Amino acid sequence: MANKTIVLACDHAALDLKKKVITHLEDLGYATVDVGTHTTDSCAYPEYASAACQKIQNGEADLGILICGTGIGMGMAANKHRGIRAAICSDTFSASATRLHNDANVLCFGARVVGEGVAMQLVDAFIGTEYEGGRHQSRVDMLTAIEEREARR
Repeated sequence: MANKTIVLACDHAALDLKKKVITHLEDLGYATVDVGTHTTDSCAYPEYASAACQKIQNGEADLGILICGTGIGMGMAANKHRGIRAAICSDTFSASATRLHNDANVLCFGARVVGEGVAMQLVDAFIGTEYEGGRHQSRVDMLTAIEEREARR
């Protein structure tokens, strides 16, 4: 799986943790795309979440990792994008299960919620788990159907 490309984004609250996650991923052999932010100046997280999600939508990245203060804002912004299934996680069971059962393609977490050690565990659980499919596919299809119906409204 180390041949996958991971896109990362953060807001000003999570810059240091994002840099550490990038180093961790690259040490594991993953290609990374960093769409910002690149400073600790106050910024608007939806812009960076959108930039990351667009990389997944256009095939430039396979998975995404979005980090802000809590992970919540990034998750909300990411889930506004067609084809994105973002999960906000602070435990490894959820990070793994959301890939396994929900085919999540974006992991969100908060730099003010989890420490560096837990962050790396979340990343490893998320990227190290493949979608199981099977009985879960009908539910993922339902999510897609909701997304398509709402896009027509």
